[in-house]
Amino acid sequence: MVPSIFNENMFDDLFDGDFFTSHNPLYGKHARNLMKTDIREKDDGYELSVDLPGFKKDEITLDIKNGYLTVSAEKGLDKDEEDKKGRIIRQERYAGVCSRNFYVGDVKPEDVKAKYEAGVLTVVLPKKDQKKLESQSKIAIE
Repeated sequence: MVPSIFNENMFDDLFDGDFFTSHNPLYGKHARNLMKTDIREKDDGYELSVDLPGFKKDEITLDIKNGYLTVSAEKGLDKDEEDKKGRIIRQERYAGVCSRNFYVGDVKPEDVKAKYEAGVLTVVLPKKDQKKLESQSKIAIE
């Protein structure tokens, strides 16, 4: 029987995964649960709701470049503060960066609205006008 603390096997990190798989240093084996996103289509645009629990507003950045919206969150832990509180027996929180990209097309940064509240980042993107296709269907042959 392998000892466990907090319903997790103490040796999970040692024996988990394949030889060639990389370990995500930010949130370990639970990184796949980070930044879950819902996307809703509305009449005037799209709304993204990104889960970012535990982050502060100033730790989150949004960037649009080449038609992609990048949502990044960076977390740092203060080692001096942790040492003042006592000796760490097990540390599951890490410092690092996580990000996610979404293709949004030709959207200007000034047209994007974002709000962060209660661990959820809400980003509102405008719909760009669809180009009307010509009604003519004949093709000239050379």
